[in-house]
Amino acid sequence: MSKPLHNNVCNEKNFSLLYEKYAQELGNFLYYKYGNSLNPTDKVQDAFIKLWENCAKVVPEKVKSFLYTVANNLMLNAVKHQKVVFKYQEVKPKDYTNESPEFVLRKKEFLKRYEKALSNLKEEERVAFMLSKIEGKTHKEVGEILGITKKVAEHRIYSAFKKLKEQLDDFR
Repeated sequence: MSKPLHNNVCNEKNFSLLYEKYAQELGNFLYYKYGNSLNPTDKVQDAFIKLWENCAKVVPEKVKSFLYTVANNLMLNAVKHQKVVFKYQEVKPKDYTNESPEFVLRKKEFLKRYEKALSNLKEEERVAFMLSKIEGKTHKEVGEILGITKKVAEHRIYSAFKKLKEQLDDFR
């Protein structure tokens, strides 16, 4: 875009346009980086509340950076809190299913290996891969979201794909 989306962050109409533009993208970014257990949509809402509370202090050109920084910090705080909670609590998943035992075992084994393979990826590879393959973002869009060039985004995505393929090759 040649002209900015907004001139004044404190204007309700402009704030609404900012929400429409960044909320989904920010939520997806948090989901891919931290998973769903920490309620990324709540953190997006909280980030926009912080933006509204500080709208006079935030320069319009820095809104996206402000939102991503605040939301990421909120998620990091939630991770710290979750570690404390897990230290004192044991979570038991449901222990029943209608699927065959072989299927359940194979599914559990695959999910375990897939999660391990994802966790073994570098964070930048994992985020770029999930934005591209799960969200369907183009390499250019991934680059813009992560603040890198299209070529770097391509390299991270293909590198992640290659590593996943190598680690999960026997599950075809």
